[in-house]
Amino acid sequence: MIQSHDFIGIAGAFLILFPYFLLQARKMSSSSFWYSFLNLAGSFLIIYSLTHSWNLTAFLIEIIWAIVSFYGLIKWYQGKFGNHSNSAEHAEE
Repeated sequence: MIQSHDFIGIAGAFLILFPYFLLQARKMSSSSFWYSFLNLAGSFLIIYSLTHSWNLTAFLIEIIWAIVSFYGLIKWYQGKFGNHSNSAEHAEE
């Protein structure tokens, strides 16, 4: 019987795979907020499910997936809200 943590893990897999499909279909950019956010959320849901049905290899890949997705969010944030005053200074040089 499928338990609640299995449904949570399946939802996490969907949150990772659906944006990947959209990326391949050229409907989503890999540098978009939603791509990284959905990957991070999906990774956390899968990690949660792994706490109930342990698999070290899957856990490690999801930790790395979460780190890379978080990095993507940082890069998105820097691109969106980064200090733009420096670009004017560099234009004068």
